Amino acid sequence: MSAPTRMLAAAVTAAACLGTTAVPAAAASPSDDAVVSRGVTIPAFYNPPASLPAADGALVRSERLPLALSLPGIDGPLPGRATRLMYKSTDSGGRPVAVTGAYLEPTAAWRGSGPRPLVAVAPGTMGQGDQCAASLGLERPLLLNGQTLSVGYELLAIYRLLARGVAVVVTDYAGLGATDRLHTYVNRVDEAHAVLDAVRAARSLPGTSLTDDSRVALYGYSQGGGATAAAAELQPVYAPDVPLAGTYAGAPPADLVAVTKAIDGSGLAGALGWSVSGFVQSDPELKPIADAHLNAAGKAALKDLSTMCVGDALFSYHGVRSNTWTTDGRSLGDIIESVPALRAFLADQRIGTHRPASPVRIATGTADDLVPHGQARGLAVDWCAKGAAVTYKPVVLLPLGDGLVNHVTPLLADQGEALSWLTDRLDGKPARSDCSTLPWRP
Repeated sequence: MSAPTRMLAAAVTAAACLGTTAVPAAAASPSDDAVVSRGVTIPAFYNPPASLPAADGALVRSERLPLALSLPGIDGPLPGRATRLMYKSTDSGGRPVAVTGAYLEPTAAWRGSGPRPLVAVAPGTMGQGDQCAASLGLERPLLLNGQTLSVGYELLAIYRLLARGVAVVVTDYAGLGATDRLHTYVNRVDEAHAVLDAVRAARSLPGTSLTDDSRVALYGYSQGGGATAAAAELQPVYAPDVPLAGTYAGAPPADLVAVTKAIDGSGLAGALGWSVSGFVQSDPELKPIADAHLNAAGKAALKDLSTMCVGDALFSYHGVRSNTWTTDGRSLGDIIESVPALRAFLADQRIGTHRPASPVRIATGTADDLVPHGQARGLAVDWCAKGAAVTYKPVVLLPLGDGLVNHVTPLLADQGEALSWLTDRLDGKPARSDCSTLPWRP
């Protein structure tokens, strides 16, 4: 069994354990303006209106969201009740953007100090097709219809938080789910704003147990780790009304130049296509550069990937090298190094240039060569140099023979400790800083 097959089998098993089954494409007949992505009709809820509210985080609409697993309990359904959200955010170009997501109100009581707290969950890589949105995954964690494969693997962390009595808000990010634009994959500003505005949206949702004094924390791994890391350092300026008790950033892609080189030819090579398409969405001035350097195969791959979920890409683009997509046979990494506009764009995507005002926990697998350990550790060093309070956790594991396995295993190995660290911050307990010992640790 190949590595991607093993990983998908494990993810599918996890989804099945949460009480779901493979489901067909949406049965509703699509209307003339319905968006259909790889046989899946996106609910009309995800179509943004013509105009948006002025305030970032303002609710555009909400509706009940049926969870895939919901059991009767003495105090209410377990693990809780979910609400689908659409809210207003601002993208990296200063433009208004509709973002979707979900709020989950737990049935379990919060047993820490203060009112019920809130954690914003930034999902890991889901793909670029609208059907891959994390909020849709809460309703159907395993989507398998012969055209697409999507697994809602963030459910494990979400349900563990709900069991602790912590409310959760999940963002789909800009352009994932909401059908009016392409998802700007790993754009640090778009993702950070989407995370912080999700907190604002959850706070304004009527009928929740949140109060103005509810502590807030952020949780994310991989793409989600980059999103929460960016949110933590942009929060003091973009969202001073959203003070953070703590942020968990697992395996954050802080340096996209290093990550681009690492994933080229890997099991996650398809993410290169999502990145390029997302960059062009963020900055249309990059489109002529992309057109000039991509050959017919590269352009076809980007179009194909733009509607794929991560499961599809693992099978269809596993091991692909980007030099097969370019007009001159150079890799995308080499082209980035040679084109000033691309270098400048990726330099602006670097996380670690601003100091978070609240405690941050960075965890990274020492054997992770997909989102390289060195650049994630470098983020911790950069923040320490700026005076941030950083808890650094190297997850020391032996290399397991495949980049995807080396990348995902630390998520599972460290998740319990990561959630406990977050819960302590939400309980008002102080965080220690590892900055004094970081230079001598792996």
